[in-house]
Amino acid sequence: MATTAKNTTTKRRATKAQTKPKTTKTSARTTATRSDTAQVKEGVTKASNGAAAIVRQGAERALDVPVGAALTVRDRVEEVVEPWTSATAREKELKSLRTQVTREFNKFERRGGQARRKAVSRVRTTRKQVEREVKSRRREAEKQVKQNRNRLETQIRKASTAVQDRAS
Repeated sequence: MATTAKNTTTKRRATKAQTKPKTTKTSARTTATRSDTAQVKEGVTKASNGAAAIVRQGAERALDVPVGAALTVRDRVEEVVEPWTSATAREKELKSLRTQVTREFNKFERRGGQARRKAVSRVRTTRKQVEREVKSRRREAEKQVKQNRNRLETQIRKASTAVQDRAS
């Protein structure tokens, strides 16, 4: 912290008061009182200067933020506009944009093709599973029908034989 002229004067007074021989009690009391008063004034000055510095810093910050933001926006706009200012730069920028668009298009195409192939594969696998399940259930159903038909035919033959035996 820098020493002000007032601080230096107060220190000189305090030093003189310490080096002078004290002759009476009143003069010693007056010197001590002046020194205390000077110290209090010094403390009040420091406090008010500190408060002023805090307020000044807040005001500076409040001003610096929007100015900095405006400068950043200006820089960004300049970056966007600069490639379009000359014919060669414009051509270079257009070529770069075309290349980027082509690259992105190819990326989308690859991703779409991969998704389509996966979907077709999933459909094929699911269809095969369903076909197997249907065939299996069909075989079971045909087997049940055949067994039921055989049982029914056997029962009909037995019943027919029984009716013929009774009739004869």
